[in-house]
Amino acid sequence: MNAAPAPRNSAIRVVTQELIGRRHAYWAWSQDEWQDVLAPSEGAFHKRNGCHGNCRQYVMALAYRLGSFDRLEQIGTFYQYRLALKVFGREEVEAAGKRVRDEMRSVGLRAEVPCGLKQALYSALLYQRSGRLEDITVETMRRVASSKLGSTRTGTAALSRVLARLGIIETGFCLWQEDRRRPPNERQASTDVPDEWLSWCDRWRTTATLAPSSVTSTYYGILKCGRWLGDRHADIRSPTQWDRSLALEYAAAAMKMRIGDWAAPFGAAAGRMGEPLKPAAIAAHLRCVRAFFSDLQEWEWIAPRFAPAQTLVPSRAILAKIGPAPRVIADDIWAKLIWAALNLTENDLRDRSKRRGWADQPLRYPVAMVRAIAILWLFGGLRRDEIHRMRVGAIRWSPMPDDHDASPVCLLDVPVNKTSRAFTKPVDPIVGTAIEAWEAERLPHPREVDVKTGERVDWLFVHKGRRVAAAYINRSLIPLLCAKAGVPETDARGRITSHRARATIATQLFNAKEPLSLFELQAWLGHASPQATQYYAAITPTKLARSFDRAGYFERNVRTIEVLIDQAAQRTRGDGPSKPWQYYDLGHGYCTYDFFDQCAHRMACAKCSFYQPKASARMQALEAGGNLKRMLQEIPLTDTERDAVEDGARMMDILAAGLEQVPAPDGRTRQQIEASGEGWESQA
Repeated sequence: MNAAPAPRNSAIRVVTQELIGRRHAYWAWSQDEWQDVLAPSEGAFHKRNGCHGNCRQYVMALAYRLGSFDRLEQIGTFYQYRLALKVFGREEVEAAGKRVRDEMRSVGLRAEVPCGLKQALYSALLYQRSGRLEDITVETMRRVASSKLGSTRTGTAALSRVLARLGIIETGFCLWQEDRRRPPNERQASTDVPDEWLSWCDRWRTTATLAPSSVTSTYYGILKCGRWLGDRHADIRSPTQWDRSLALEYAAAAMKMRIGDWAAPFGAAAGRMGEPLKPAAIAAHLRCVRAFFSDLQEWEWIAPRFAPAQTLVPSRAILAKIGPAPRVIADDIWAKLIWAALNLTENDLRDRSKRRGWADQPLRYPVAMVRAIAILWLFGGLRRDEIHRMRVGAIRWSPMPDDHDASPVCLLDVPVNKTSRAFTKPVDPIVGTAIEAWEAERLPHPREVDVKTGERVDWLFVHKGRRVAAAYINRSLIPLLCAKAGVPETDARGRITSHRARATIATQLFNAKEPLSLFELQAWLGHASPQATQYYAAITPTKLARSFDRAGYFERNVRTIEVLIDQAAQRTRGDGPSKPWQYYDLGHGYCTYDFFDQCAHRMACAKCSFYQPKASARMQALEAGGNLKRMLQEIPLTDTERDAVEDGARMMDILAAGLEQVPAPDGRTRQQIEASGEGWESQA
């Protein structure tokens, strides 16, 4: 150990005194005895043995090498680096440290290793009882992570990522997510739940094969069910006791639940205590309980005494209130967010750091990466998980097959997601430009395992050995863009979130001048069915108005007819016998009936006494007089008349046949007019 004479002699004296006092050799000392010798702290050791300096370090080294002492976390604070040098030798310890530093530099981290990471490294070597990095295991890292020092815990997570990149362990870990204590929310959720019911819930939770988020949401739902059970049916504590009547009773109770019933709301829900649950929330809760009982019956843990799919379902009235309602961001806000992303600068990132009290710290992410994420979010129409799991090389440029002179199409490879396999879709070229700019700046990183597919992939959004957080878009990027754009983080539809961009883009593509069809939009979004796409694409009122106008509903039910006004006859009205003064142009003649728009024969003229043929002497004289004024009048049509206009001669014959017994304006029917031979001929 190359000890100086003074600490060496002090260490020998301490061990000798303990030998005399304990009356047996040190190699027979137990872990408890060595721990007693080392004392709980440096000060206590010096006080007990009357020594000073670093004597305790050498006694610790003796205990470690000669007594296999490994309770390092129980002897207080000490210099792990110095102890590692004493037990492994400087060459081996420095080699391990150099490998860690070199790996950190290769991914862009600063040259100086943080103090917490150093403590984690030397603690891991000591716990592993080896000076070689290759010998460190995940179990050893977990033990180091149990340290009470926050810096050591943080350093352990960073060291795990270094070891993963070196291939020593399979993957790194994030302590605040994976190795944290149970949050208060979870402890509150299990409060007042019967113990037997809670054990069934925990057993289901460890067995379920759903996605982790689905398992968690279902778990909380069935805990709520257990709390209701303990309140209303204290004698029933196990799923084996449930029958059809109890399931129906719970379904009815769930449909009347309010926020806070048989639950302990926290966060945003705490301010809405007592409000009725939304129909979608009721359906989601019953879906959780239904899945729980379906799994228990499928796994043959309980007898199938009722059918969950038929009993634990919301009523038709509640289901009728659930439907597509995309939370689209308004066009003006969306345009400002796009402007903010396209004009994002490093100063914007620094301004946000200053507002959060991090003015003196370097930027966590480079502006090229932040801009690439922002543009991909605003133009890609992707889920948050798809952006988070985007891979290097996801952009491809393909020439247009029909037009070689046109600009190439930018294609984006979307990873496997919750509704479809990996697929490729076209995106705006600005997405490809932004991603390629980040790829040119991004340092190489080792591949990591994609937990969704089990493959080792090269993540696109990774910096200094760490992937961008899954919540980065919602927690950091959107507030950053809103601040730059000068828009609030909430609108009339609620908080602006990453998923609302997907609905906004889908709605814009569905309402474009040359819109995507529902099936094309389904393929572009990566949905398994068009029914899912309907929850993202909404027809805007503007497009609906244009489509309604093009449909010509009013024009189909109205016919425009030309009217000739005899101005001379109009001026002399009331001076003598009434004369016709308006003539409705029927094509083959004119109708002089003043209430032409109310005549049943207007579309199939019966040629009564009000009819004047164009070839008659009277009409020719009238047209030659020069007193005519031409006007247009809109006449509303019945369904039969509209069919006659649209379908031609056959429908006209049907219309005429239906008017055989209907009197004309002069009181006679069509048959009477034809039989008498009177009508317009007598007036010609």
